[in-house]
Amino acid sequence: MTRSLHTPEYAAFVRILVEARKNCGLTQQDLAERLGKPQSYVAKVEGGERRLDVVEFAALARALDVDPSALFGRAMEAIADAQ
Repeated sequence: MTRSLHTPEYAAFVRILVEARKNCGLTQQDLAERLGKPQSYVAKVEGGERRLDVVEFAALARALDVDPSALFGRAMEAIADAQ
């Protein structure tokens, strides 16, 4: 499997993250502050320029006040649909 950030599956994963942030009513800046990161970090994740590892994903989910397991489930469904 390719590790590219530019696959339909990874794009689907990112769409779920962006959707979750917007559903929480947060801007990229708001989320970045909750994560203790610069806004550019969130922009790069959402723009598909930076790949998240599982620990970063869990931190992002918690910063959104979303259960990481539930968010991961939604992401897996979106990935399956993209295949």
